[in-house]
Amino acid sequence: MPRVLAKPDTLNELNENFQQHRLEQPVFLNSVPKCGTHLLRNIFRMFVPVDQQYHEQFIQIPVLNQHLKAFDQAQPKLSWGHLLFSDTSAMALHHVKHIVVVRDPFDWVLARARFFLSDNFQGNMENLKSGRVSVEEVLNMMIFGIYQKAPTLSEIFTHNATAWLGTGIQLVRYEDVIKHLKALDKPEAEIYFKELLSGLNLPEWPSDWRERVETGSDREQSGTYRDNLKNTAFEIPNELPDIQKQLVEYAAPGLRRLLGYY
Repeated sequence: MPRVLAKPDTLNELNENFQQHRLEQPVFLNSVPKCGTHLLRNIFRMFVPVDQQYHEQFIQIPVLNQHLKAFDQAQPKLSWGHLLFSDTSAMALHHVKHIVVVRDPFDWVLARARFFLSDNFQGNMENLKSGRVSVEEVLNMMIFGIYQKAPTLSEIFTHNATAWLGTGIQLVRYEDVIKHLKALDKPEAEIYFKELLSGLNLPEWPSDWRERVETGSDREQSGTYRDNLKNTAFEIPNELPDIQKQLVEYAAPGLRRLLGYY
């Protein structure tokens, strides 16, 4: 199994700075890998008591049956993971508030490449860090997959996101979160975060919501934030090159529009 090395955060301790209300319904933060999973998780953690946060496991299909208690109606928890669409996962999430986080596939290719090439990721792709392949080749591998090693962009988005559409999930775009984080003083930000966190069914909107969001979104608290990834082997561009953009559209036609990216 691949391993992710990330420094621990201190958010459980910081959670004590805020008055918390008990969850009345399980909430699951599901996401396409490399779509701001830790950012969303950490923001939500500032609005939920620590003892109602499920820290035992990052929930995925291989371990789902061992962690069904995360979705127990009688003992509601906030949990998170990358849970593929399937009959077992759909049944597990019955009556659970289900949030699915996505990212523009153009930016996702860059984020995935940056992560795979960092020392924080340890898996069966160490040869990519050797310098014997070009950045452009790595980007294409992120789009089309690596034979018997890594799935394609289309496969990942299909099973982690698009197959969940139309089932009552709350779709969250990573870019919208970032937009409002950059303008927390604006009235639009309060409207946005109220809606984002509506699944927690807070009895009242806390007056210190901005401080909570700022605390949870602190980049130093996320070991997988791009600036916290160590020893990236290549200089990954800030924008996907035009030819790779065309390849994304070829590999997953209609995906960006379906997810709200125009």
